[in-house]
Amino acid sequence: MKKIYILLGLVALGTTSCENYLDTEPIQKIAIEQYYTDEKGLTDALAGVYDPLGSEKLYANQLWNQLESGTDESYYARAATITGPMVYNFDASTVLISDYWANLYDGINRANDMIANINLPKMDEEKRQQILGEALFLRGYYYFMLVTRFGDVPLRLTPTTNPNNVSMARTAANEVYAQILKDMTDAEAKVSATRPAYSSRVYKTVVQGVLARVCLQMAGYPLNDVSKYNDALAWSKKVIDSGQHSLNVAFQTTPPAGKPANYYDVINPSNGITSNNAYRQVFINEAADSYDTKELMWEADFKARGGGYNEGGRVGNNNGIIFQPTSSNPLFGQYCWGFIKGTGKLFRAYDATGADLRRDWNLTTYTINNTTAVKTNLAKTVQYGRDCAKWRREYEINLSGDQNYTAINFPILRYSDVLLMYAEAENQVNGPTAAAQAAVNQVRRRGYGRTDVSAPYAISDVATITAASSKAGFQQFIEDERMRELCFEGLRKMDLIRWNKFLPTMKAVSDDMAAAPTSGPLTSGNQQYGALGGKNAFAGGNKFLLFPIPSLEIASNTLIPKESQNPGW
Repeated sequence: MKKIYILLGLVALGTTSCENYLDTEPIQKIAIEQYYTDEKGLTDALAGVYDPLGSEKLYANQLWNQLESGTDESYYARAATITGPMVYNFDASTVLISDYWANLYDGINRANDMIANINLPKMDEEKRQQILGEALFLRGYYYFMLVTRFGDVPLRLTPTTNPNNVSMARTAANEVYAQILKDMTDAEAKVSATRPAYSSRVYKTVVQGVLARVCLQMAGYPLNDVSKYNDALAWSKKVIDSGQHSLNVAFQTTPPAGKPANYYDVINPSNGITSNNAYRQVFINEAADSYDTKELMWEADFKARGGGYNEGGRVGNNNGIIFQPTSSNPLFGQYCWGFIKGTGKLFRAYDATGADLRRDWNLTTYTINNTTAVKTNLAKTVQYGRDCAKWRREYEINLSGDQNYTAINFPILRYSDVLLMYAEAENQVNGPTAAAQAAVNQVRRRGYGRTDVSAPYAISDVATITAASSKAGFQQFIEDERMRELCFEGLRKMDLIRWNKFLPTMKAVSDDMAAAPTSGPLTSGNQQYGALGGKNAFAGGNKFLLFPIPSLEIASNTLIPKESQNPGW
């Protein structure tokens, strides 16, 4: 959608790892020194370092749709699917796992290439350091995505230039984390301090926010380095104190030209309020190619298909309100497969009166007829089987030209997440202080429709006050608030693991889904099927806290023997 993604598409043509490229002698050989000749060459190469973020293996599809969709907030709603990570029935040969591993190491190798050759071009030194900072951060982020899912992983910090030196032993997770902190801390001092107009590239407060996420992960299971709560508190406070970010409190009410008068209305709201609200607008903006970097700090930024390459994603297509229109439908082409559904637990997590407006946006309140596109209201009592409705293709303005790809962005870091991370770290360090409560209340007030999130609002604040009577109670309240605010954004599984609650939580949600109604407008076996992932996860025990090292890696890496596979695999 923006310049960097045009570059990504072009650079990816020359840098994407494909098997047929690896076994073909290149027609021309270009020395590294010839490629990194100037600032433009370095910037183009940086686009290649970013590129894996938007691949099918990460934020375009597989991470949130298949690898980690099975939690207490969501499940993969395809009853015929009884194997795969989405239902915790897979092994080390599963392609999704090896693809995830390879994609991240591809990004790491691109970052290593750039870092090793950063001084070759003659260019402005400040811009060089900024690019170096982004490359360091991305290397750290890719390692963070590896170590949290695989534990000990090979820590490669130099380019892979020779097929004879690709084998590398696994490095202890705590050492990998130390390198992540070093890369990101170095990056924080180098990247731009200015908040940009677009959310594709990282800058200082994004680095700080992600460092808070890394430190919270380290403070929890399995490292349990509780000293990192202090660091998470410091990094999240830097974002808040920067003054560059705030929750979105604005929303559109006037429809675009050619759209109906009720374009922004909620269909079948629980509390009778049909008009748009600020929380909904955050995700409408992602569909409408409208940027607000105050709230949406960092996104996987997608471009519509066209021009000979595709930088689109499956956001809103795989995780939206199910709609598979016939050719006679006036909206033919706007497909949504509805693979992701919410659990009954997620539905019940919200205010039962409907005062929390987030529920009626995150979970669909209607179904869509494939032939007529007529929307049919769901009964307000339906708890199970509602589609994830956070990203809706009806607001997509930059049509992809492909029924299965959209230009809808996916959030990697939002300011509301930073506020909740701050509240959690503050609670762990100092207890449920007024500052911790204020951070949570900002998020909640916006969710309850307030546009002045700094002003008290009794209806949303009362639950915070009650929970803050104890440190443990407030921690649980924050955990629930993270689900209410951040559901479907690919964060829940890692949250449950770091809180050391993954297995009992999956058992409880499985039992709940198994006991769900077997008849109704959204059943079709989906509720009982939704129990499968939790049942398998609990039965597998601790093995599912990590992915297995891919069998392809073990077969090709002589320094990772089969005996060093993750426990249980």
